[in-house]
Parts: sequence; C-alpha cells; structure tokens
Amino acid sequence: MSGVKLRTSQIASALQVLGELDFVVVKLADDDDGTSELEGANPWNVLRFIRLRPLGPRSIGQRLRCGFDSSFIGYYGQSVAPEDKVFLLERLSRYDLVWLHQLQTANVFGQWLWPRSVMDLDNVPSVFLNTVRRNSGQPGRQLREGLRAHVAKRRERRLGERFSVLSVCSDADRKYLGSKTKIHIIPNGFAKPSTETPRRIVQPPRVGFIGIFGYAPNSEGIRWFAEECWPRIKEQVPDARLRLVGKWSDGHLKPAGRDIDGLGWVEDPAEEIATWSAMIVPLRTGGGTRVKIADGFSRKCPIVSTPVGAYGYEARDGHELLLADTAEDFANACVRVIRQPVEAAAMAERAWQQFLEKWTWEAIRPRIWAAAEDCLRQSTVAGTGS
Repeated sequence: MSGVKLRTSQIASALQVLGELDFVVVKLADDDDGTSELEGANPWNVLRFIRLRPLGPRSIGQRLRCGFDSSFIGYYGQSVAPEDKVFLLERLSRYDLVWLHQLQTANVFGQWLWPRSVMDLDNVPSVFLNTVRRNSGQPGRQLREGLRAHVAKRRERRLGERFSVLSVCSDADRKYLGSKTKIHIIPNGFAKPSTETPRRIVQPPRVGFIGIFGYAPNSEGIRWFAEECWPRIKEQVPDARLRLVGKWSDGHLKPAGRDIDGLGWVEDPAEEIATWSAMIVPLRTGGGTRVKIADGFSRKCPIVSTPVGAYGYEARDGHELLLADTAEDFANACVRVIRQPVEAAAMAERAWQQFLEKWTWEAIRPRIWAAAEDCLRQSTVAGTGS
C-alpha cells in the first residue's frame, strides 16, 4: 500500500470511532476502482469514486494568475466532472466535519472556503519544490523550481483562511508554516507487527529499498543511489546485492548496475526485509515524512537515509539510523552497517523503541481525534456567534 493510501486509511479508521463516516475517493484517471488497497474489503461507506481530468492548455491570463494571484486555485491543471462537483458540494452542509487530504483534493472542486474542515497537508508543496531546486544541477530548473516554491509559499500563508484546522506530519512542517494555533501534528506511522519476524541476515549481504517506482522521488533517489553510491559499495563489499521491492521495481524503471535485483510488488515483504543488512532511503526530493522510515523501524531493520528521506522524524544520526547526504558518505554508511552488524542491530533496537512510543498508528490516533475535536469545537463556536 502506498504511503498516501496507508495514511488515509488509518485516519479514516480513527474518524470512524467518532461517528458515522462517508468516504469519497478522488483519484487519478488511470487508477483502478478497487478499494482493497484502502485496507480490507471496503470497510467504509464509499459514496463515490471521482476521477481527475486535465483542464487542457492554460490561457496567458491563467498562467499569470498561477504566478501572481495567491487566491487562484486552478494551478494544478486538473478538475472534476460537473456532476461530481455538484455531488460533493451539495452534501457538504450535511457534515459536522469534512476531512480533506492534500490541497489538490480541495482545489479541483473550485471552492475556496471549506467550513468545518481539516486539511491534512502531509506534503507541504513549497517544501517539496525547494528540495527539487536544491538537488537540481540545472540552473534553469533551479530558477524555475525556486519561483514555483515562492508562489506556493504565498498560497500556504492563506491556508488558515480556507480551512478550519490544518494537520501536518512533523513539528518541522508546523514551524515552517509559521502558525501555532490551528496546526496539529499527525505523523506518518506504520502498523505495529502482530508477530515479530526474526532477523536473518544472509550472505552475500543485501541492501534493500522499498517503494513505488512510479513515484518520481523514489525513482530519482534510487537512480542516484545506483549510479553514485552502489559502485562505491561494490568496491568495498564486492559480493553485496541491492534488492528492490515495490510496484514497477522489476520493469523499465529498475536502474542498471551490477547485482541489482528487482523483485516487483511483494504483498508481504517482511521475510525479504528480514534478510537485509540495511534499508536505504536515498531520497533527495520530497515533502512531509516518509513512511519508509517508520516501516523500517517497525521491522528492526537498520536504516541509512539522506536528511530529506528522514525529514520530520527527529531521529538522530548514529542513534536510531545513519544519515548521509553525499554519495561517498552514503556508501560508507551502508558499508559500516554491513561490516558492523552488532552496532547496527543496537541502533535498530533503539529505533524500535522510538517507533513504539511515537509512530505506531495506535500512538498516533489520539492526535487525529484531537484535530477533529478542535475543528468541531471551532465550528460550534462559530455557529453560536461567540
């Protein structure tokens, strides 16, 4: 399950405790209609599947508005069918609480103000764009992404006008957005394993990555690792193998290189991950927090990550995981984990203890309820005119 679907399914499960829940799925045109990836055999009342569709080429006026008008919400270049828009907007007044995931979901309906709403912003757009800018080696792209990040930041300053409550994944994102009164921190988490899969490190040693390869930060990150880091690792550990797990990891997006195994989609990767000396998170672009980190912590698998990959978890370098930003440092960190398994296991144990305290969905649920209750309380006060 992707990080987005995992997060939305767990939030929905928590909201069900508070009252009757209706679910509307807004999705890309090429997604299937199944709900199995939303965990279980459709445990919610899914009212409608709404497909996004492209708006087509923008006019000069629309392009200018994208750059200069912070109230313009048509900048994603997508919309929904008129009947889908009517279906949703006519029903909003029936609900005590509307929980939205990501700005695009709100914007495609063409509505600025969302009363009684929580905007779950698990990926702050300007943060994402700034990581793209910093890691681009092309001056033209750096300038373009920098301008886009500036415009996105201007829009983010107005989120409090549009939504009753905001939620983000980390304290770093809360501080970045600059508001202390209407922002709740709801981390990305992972399910606590019902049974612990014993670690069984194999020979030759394995370094592993898990993620959907159709997601650009994943494919770009693993390509950087394969091209810049993996050859350095092979020089020091010649028999090491790189194991790739996730949708499309066995297709054309699989990077070329020596001893790289693309396993494709694996329904239950626990047994595979248990054989890895290290899980890598070589992401160099992205916003919010990566579920991969919580996943690795939950499996007691030592993690080597870039700072961007571990953003928002407040995990300490050398304590819960190893952090490295350059190709040389990243490769050396992987070799260190391979060659010092006792030290790596102790680090993973400390990460496991932090996971139990902070990043299981059981630990996170009270934060979801607090955000919902804050929204309901604000709506009640507004309704009484107080």
